[in-house]
Amino acid sequence: MSAASPAAVSRKPSARDRLLASADELFYAEGVHTVGIDRIIEHAGVAKASLYSCFGSKDGLIRAYLEGQHQRRRRRITARLEQYDNPRDRLLGVFDGLIELAATTTFRGCAFYNASAESPGGGVVEQVSDENRAWTRELFTELARDAGAKDPDALAAQLVVLYDGSSVGARMDRSAAAATTSRMVAAALLDAATA
Repeated sequence: MSAASPAAVSRKPSARDRLLASADELFYAEGVHTVGIDRIIEHAGVAKASLYSCFGSKDGLIRAYLEGQHQRRRRRITARLEQYDNPRDRLLGVFDGLIELAATTTFRGCAFYNASAESPGGGVVEQVSDENRAWTRELFTELARDAGAKDPDALAAQLVVLYDGSSVGARMDRSAAAATTSRMVAAALLDAATA
């Protein structure tokens, strides 16, 4: 019997990767403060020392979880926008992506809103959430400018509120209907801003 080649043997994910995968699943489904580190460690199948050596603390794990959420969100939105040829469709494409995401059975709303709702101000959740929101505002401002809005900053501010509200509505209603409605409202706001 010969040994399997190194390429044939699948590598077990590192302790860091398993901790992050567990955090992604449990924090998003149940909350960053509701889920304790012992549960994360058990779910990940690692020693407690692994959490501290990889992340320093639970706050470090929360930061890594939210930063991962932010990076995946950026990649998802950016990839969707590459599908469109004109500025109007690109701007509305952000809402198309939300409709698609809200229709999934695992959608529990915005990871940043959820984490912020259960966290005190001034901590790691606020810091990473602020970075995510700044990126969203910048994205909508750029898309509004490209689409010919007379006041891109004002339109972007409206679109951020609309996006936030539709994410919460989709979560609360367990339906993509709020996201679908928000796309229609975004189209009307864009038409008014470029008239």
